[in-house]
Amino acid sequence: MIKMKEKTIKFRDPVVERVVDKFVSRSDVGFEKYGKTLHDERTGGHKDLTGYLNDVQEELMDAILYIQAAKEELQEASSGSFNPGLPYYVTDVAG
Repeated sequence: MIKMKEKTIKFRDPVVERVVDKFVSRSDVGFEKYGKTLHDERTGGHKDLTGYLNDVQEELMDAILYIQAAKEELQEASSGSFNPGLPYYVTDVAG
């Protein structure tokens, strides 16, 4: 059984508090999904440095896709148009 550590933190910034809450929640989801903590994974030799670097690369690639999708959402919301037949870069150049 994983020993849970309890900590009391005082936040002066509610934005920081919300980010910390998200980290804790994400850790809980990961533990439920994989049955181990990131610490267990690291110290147990379940993944090497290359594995971590691949994970980071994949997450950053996903982030770029989310940024592009969000930009397109903003553009469509401001222009009131949506043209699924055109690649995103055509509307960026033509817009």
